[in-house]
Amino acid sequence: MTDIPWLVLMIAVPAVGAAVVAALPRGRDLLAKQVTLGVSLLVLLLAVLATVTFDPDGDRFQLTTSVSWIPDFGAEFALGADGIALVMLLLIGVLVPLVVAASWHEADAGPRPARVFFAWLLLLEAMMVGVFAATDILLFYVFFEAMLVPMYFLIGSFGGPRRQYAAVKFFVYSLVGGLVMLAAVIGLYVVSTSQLGEGTFAFDALRQLEIDPDVQKLLFLGFFIAFAIKAPLVPFHTWLPDSGAEAPIGGAVLLVGVLDKVGTFGFLRYCLPLFPDASRFFAPFVLVLAVAGILYAALLAMGQSDMKRLVSYTSISHFGFIALGIFAFTTEAATGAVLYMFNHGIATGLLFLVVGMLISRGGSRQIGDYGGVAATAPKLAGAFLIAGLASLALPGTNSFVSEFLVLIGSFPERPVFTILATLGIILAALYVLLMYQRTMHGPPRGMPLADVHGGDPAPAPEPARGGASAATATVSAPAPARGGSRFPDLSRRELAVVAPLIALIIGLGVYPQPLLELIEPAVVATLGDMDLAGGTDR
Repeated sequence: MTDIPWLVLMIAVPAVGAAVVAALPRGRDLLAKQVTLGVSLLVLLLAVLATVTFDPDGDRFQLTTSVSWIPDFGAEFALGADGIALVMLLLIGVLVPLVVAASWHEADAGPRPARVFFAWLLLLEAMMVGVFAATDILLFYVFFEAMLVPMYFLIGSFGGPRRQYAAVKFFVYSLVGGLVMLAAVIGLYVVSTSQLGEGTFAFDALRQLEIDPDVQKLLFLGFFIAFAIKAPLVPFHTWLPDSGAEAPIGGAVLLVGVLDKVGTFGFLRYCLPLFPDASRFFAPFVLVLAVAGILYAALLAMGQSDMKRLVSYTSISHFGFIALGIFAFTTEAATGAVLYMFNHGIATGLLFLVVGMLISRGGSRQIGDYGGVAATAPKLAGAFLIAGLASLALPGTNSFVSEFLVLIGSFPERPVFTILATLGIILAALYVLLMYQRTMHGPPRGMPLADVHGGDPAPAPEPARGGASAATATVSAPAPARGGSRFPDLSRRELAVVAPLIALIIGLGVYPQPLLELIEPAVVATLGDMDLAGGTDR
């Protein structure tokens, strides 16, 4: 099994699947959904098999493939995974099939055929796998930019009333950051040419370079700006609340659950090993941004009336904890940061999915338009509560282990920043529990449309307001009351969507060791590139 090109297959399978789904004739949307679900489940199986094949105590990069790509520039189609990349590939494998199932009816409400939605979704999956698996920096850059395209169309074609504005803002922010990084990639290539006699984009070769500290600072900033926008760190964050609020629920789950992790992954994979002196120099500045993001985004989340914007702001706050763990430069903190990347995708993915299920029933994103939901939809309320508790890192949930490792690992080196960051935990409890209490308890404020499809909300009416569905066009208005109709609880399909995420939240909250065993050797190797792998033992 070690000779099987797992990573190539994980890119090729969804890419081919996207082409097949896009080529299906009109009216075959059900077949498109079935093919997409089957392809995404196959990618999950490949990710699991790759994990089984991976030896945490073996070489740093495994599952490698390298083929000459642009020989004149020394560029290769080179793929490989360390423990950090592997857990992100597992996250992609878990989330995409659940997003497909959750979007089964939502995609029908868009102005474009559902098969278009699912084709873009599979192409996005291929690009996300590529960006985490690339070990050639030019190839990484190509995937980094290419994954913007499917997400742009998912937001712009299937999002809410302000979807076009949100899609353009997302694309422009990310594109500008990518162009800044491209300048740094070219600079790194020039440095490699001067030191090695020929230019290279290979990560293993580049991390052996002895780059002048002043040059490191310039190159670091080029990569950092792109990654800080993608993460996003305050003040580079303003695109996320708009994009997260207007994206379709499935797109929002992948945007916040996976795409944003490319930024924090980039800090670990490229900034620290390639530019160790610059990383140490800029660390206090990054930590200021991280802690500011934790507190500022948490305060903004408390003031939101739109549920999707609230969840987007909570993610900005959580990314501050991840950045704190990375730039504390200790093994425990960085291990916790990587585990946080995975666990945040699971917890916030569930929270976004449950919020989407609530919105599809009530026809509104506004918190004030709901109340008393738990009385008629206890399963929905229970899933909402578990997602919320995981988001605020309650002990016993998966996020607690991550946050604990970040804080305990950061405190010895960065005590002031760590103490300030802990205030974000208090604020998280407030914004999560207040949202839950206002929507799930108290007097009912409005009732949903009739319960059809075995518990699924009724399909949205024909598109309105320039192509937006009526469901998305009325997200700011409460659903009309319908004398005595019940608020539909989770259907069997929806239970099948939330159950795996709930199981992961509880299971990893009790026993996170399998993921820690994958992550820690890669973290030690990364910090070893900076001669900072000492830390304290976990």
